[in-house]
Amino acid sequence: MQPTIHVKTEVFEGPLDLLLNLIEKRKLLINEISLAQVADEYVDYLKRHPEFPLGETAHFLLVASTLVLIKSKSLLPQLELSSEEQESVDELEERLRLYQIFRDAGKGVQARFGTFYLFEPLEQQGRRRRAELTEEDKDPRFHPDQRCTREELRAALGRVIEALPPSEAPTPKAVVAKVVSLEEMIDRLSERVTRSLRTSFREFSGHGREEKVNVVVSFLAMLELVKQGMLRVEQGRHFDDILIESNEVTMPHYG
Repeated sequence: MQPTIHVKTEVFEGPLDLLLNLIEKRKLLINEISLAQVADEYVDYLKRHPEFPLGETAHFLLVASTLVLIKSKSLLPQLELSSEEQESVDELEERLRLYQIFRDAGKGVQARFGTFYLFEPLEQQGRRRRAELTEEDKDPRFHPDQRCTREELRAALGRVIEALPPSEAPTPKAVVAKVVSLEEMIDRLSERVTRSLRTSFREFSGHGREEKVNVVVSFLAMLELVKQGMLRVEQGRHFDDILIESNEVTMPHYG
């Protein structure tokens, strides 16, 4: 059976869960300095846990690439980030802060879930409250009138909402982008090379900011097909584009 990262042991539920855990262990705030400090530990964790499914690894590697960028900036103060790179750093910080808020709120809901009735019969409510009172806790308390029912509360809340002033700007709608799976990307790359026999990695994967996840998944797909012996790749120098060719048919090279 294929292993999964969605368990409640030393394996975390996602890249933000892992990253937040590393920061909280050091009792750090969420900022570029703390992200730079835990970058090495984050990458080491990925190296020590190769059992991640390939489809999940892309998300972890995307966060890791941003952490390496932050680490590089901390080691080289003269390094200037492009507006796109700085936006990626800021976006990671904001996502991590929001994740911390929702995670902590979720813990509170989980602790209270199923421990009390939101609405219970008045007689039962009175008996329970009297049983819970101690000698030091028997001061007069406010108890809702019997006419305070769910229907009355709902109607009262409706009147309050109707009386609220209209908002000046519409609430922005969240856009959920579809992330291509590793299996789908393997099929795309295999079909592309079979059809054209040769392509480049940059041409196949794209290089826009909105395609960053696709670039990571494309790279993993290329590695998988090379491992299977279906492709061969060539790169002249570091950071040059990667030439991808089918391993089944050899293209003639003319000098």
